[in-house]
Amino acid sequence: MFSKFQKATDKAMVFLQKKTLSNLYVPKQKLHMAMNTTSPKVQLLYDICKNTFTPSGLSSAPSQPIHKLCSLLDTFGPADVGLKEESLDDDRGHGFFGLNRVARWAQPITYLDIHECDSFTMCIFCFPTSSIIPLHDHPGMTVFSKVLYGSLHVKAYDWVEPACIKESREPGCPQVRLARLVVDKVLTAPCGTSVLYPKSGGNLHCFTAVTPCAVLDVLAPPYSEDLGRKCTYYIDYPYTTLGNGVQISNGKEENYAWLAEIETPDDLYMRSGVYVGPAIQV
Repeated sequence: MFSKFQKATDKAMVFLQKKTLSNLYVPKQKLHMAMNTTSPKVQLLYDICKNTFTPSGLSSAPSQPIHKLCSLLDTFGPADVGLKEESLDDDRGHGFFGLNRVARWAQPITYLDIHECDSFTMCIFCFPTSSIIPLHDHPGMTVFSKVLYGSLHVKAYDWVEPACIKESREPGCPQVRLARLVVDKVLTAPCGTSVLYPKSGGNLHCFTAVTPCAVLDVLAPPYSEDLGRKCTYYIDYPYTTLGNGVQISNGKEENYAWLAEIETPDDLYMRSGVYVGPAIQV
């Protein structure tokens, strides 16, 4: 996936659905037995994904396979994918609000490709403290994210429907579109799996590493510019900057923002690493 991810973001980045329920169903007994054998968890993850996702995807995902996938991902730790938790001692003096944040930003986010096919991608992002994956979208995609170690701040939006678009007064941003804030919190391992959907759950999100951390992602279907799933980056502006004349019908003004599309950020620094966890039998 990194080549597509790199192409879609390059200047760096990357960052359900279809099949009958009979094909999607993984019996609870089978899942329980597999999780308690010597079969690597990452193999079981691949097997469930293979039986769950297709290249086309669905407008709404069946709940049963999503629950199975989340239940499995919830059990993952760094050792299950060949990682060691990075020591916080390596970050002394460089905290999230420390004086040396620029030095931390100079360190790349490492992308590890576990598996990629036309239906889904399994990958890992390893973040040094204060590193950022800027606000970006996942068009027509469902994404599962599991923090394996450390703490990660997540800020995520969904588009307001019907679309509310206005001309922007900001230079270089001809239009802005209204979005609703749905996630703004820090996730610290061990924690549950987060899921975003094509039109809900925070399809546009930004990641900021509070400490060294790693995130296991499953993207279904993967990014594909040829199929209209291009990764697009955004910058958010407070609702009050352009809110005049637009009535908020649900929630408070501080829960909304105007998003403007931008080019891939020049300071997005990502490199490809080598996955050293258990091998997958395809």
